Amino acid sequence: MLVDSFGRSITYLRISLTDRCNLRCLYCMPPQGIIWKPVEEILSYSEITKIVAASAQLGIRRVRLTGGEPLVRRDLPELVHSIASISGIEEVSLTTNGVLLERLAKPLAEAGLKRVNISLDTLDANKFKQITRGGDIEYVWRGIAAAEEANLFPIKINTVVVRGLNSDELLTLACLTLDHNWHIRFIELMPIGEQQDWGPGFPLPSHRYFSVKEIHQALASLVLKPTESPEGNGPSRTYQIPRARGTVGFISPLGEHFCASCNRLRLTADGKLRSCLFSEAEVDIKASIRRGESVEGQLLKALATKPKGHGIINPSDNLIYPADPTLARSMSQIGG
Repeated sequence: MLVDSFGRSITYLRISLTDRCNLRCLYCMPPQGIIWKPVEEILSYSEITKIVAASAQLGIRRVRLTGGEPLVRRDLPELVHSIASISGIEEVSLTTNGVLLERLAKPLAEAGLKRVNISLDTLDANKFKQITRGGDIEYVWRGIAAAEEANLFPIKINTVVVRGLNSDELLTLACLTLDHNWHIRFIELMPIGEQQDWGPGFPLPSHRYFSVKEIHQALASLVLKPTESPEGNGPSRTYQIPRARGTVGFISPLGEHFCASCNRLRLTADGKLRSCLFSEAEVDIKASIRRGESVEGQLLKALATKPKGHGIINPSDNLIYPADPTLARSMSQIGG
């Protein structure tokens, strides 16, 4: 029932549960952090459940929980259970940095969570601490192991590729799929709140972008073969090293636009609907639900704002960014 003006069926809702995070990744959050939204401005679990129920009536079938870091919200298995119990919802998944996953993987799976995406931009413990501004990679490895034990498959590992930061690790990361049934997905750096100076020793904004074409070139020795994408792989183009257990995917919002097949809406933690990650247009669904009004109209209003494409072009790798990125939300505030 949710079909936009360009004929795309919208079946997928990404929900940011919080703007808070226990890490401070370079490309996601400014070094000084952000001012957290007051608790009363964040959607409650009951409000989120009502929005998902209304969305399911209109054709939403898959829900992904994001943040900030979604695992910092208390009693998350309760929300997962509520959403998974809604008629029409076929899958609830989660994107996380993995730091708190070791103790939560099992209760989340028991509540109805089907799978996880885990962010991991480097295999080097010291570099991980630099990228995350203080994180400990050992917690992530324990989280991945817990997700495997809880059968949260397929396990996808998301790596944002940055020139001069982790672009020299692509071969090593891809080769994790030889022995593990993991799906490593290389993601082009997206121009959302990342154009600031990251400090001494880090690449400048003008040098950070590493295109999907360059990623393919870096992995040329692996002789990747196109293969069927794992369930819920979204815009990723999927390949496999011969005889590997897992797959290697590429998500390229700039190098190879995937807007024509976009099937999603986004709900921010403070109750705004966004039809595109790069669009500043938002619909305040929180105000409607707190007035006791039906929210179906707000969902349709958000759908009407969905653009044909994100409007950010990349001719010859010369990026064109939003006119004033300082006015935009950071990635941690949108939900990715």
